[in-house]
Amino acid sequence: MRGVTTAEDTVFAYWDACEARDWERFAGLLADDIVYHLPQTRERIRGRDAFLRFNREYPGDWHISVTRVVGDGRRAASWVTCAVDGEHVPAVSFFDLDDDGRVSVVTEFWPEPYEPPPGREHLAERYPAGTVV
Repeated sequence: MRGVTTAEDTVFAYWDACEARDWERFAGLLADDIVYHLPQTRERIRGRDAFLRFNREYPGDWHISVTRVVGDGRRAASWVTCAVDGEHVPAVSFFDLDDDGRVSVVTEFWPEPYEPPPGREHLAERYPAGTVV
């Protein structure tokens, strides 16, 4: 792909296009046969058109900020925070790129926050919800 040279570049461009709601640019980063996995809900979305529609129609006024992207070869992982309706929700995504440098597989985890078990207060400090670390 023109202008994108590494897996990290592709993932940064992916999140930038997603945040900008630039669906044409976003589509250009995706393989025709992309597969999107959501293991927590056991959902799978196949194909560029379905994945684009999934993202375009996602409810709420959400905003994505990238905390970290790492990659090697044709694989990368990202940690982002999605801000929606006053909440800040972290997500971890794993990306595989095809031979043309387009995103072919995304496996994404949206963990739910929970309270730590009692008995380790002397070992850990708590930071406010919504804090990006």
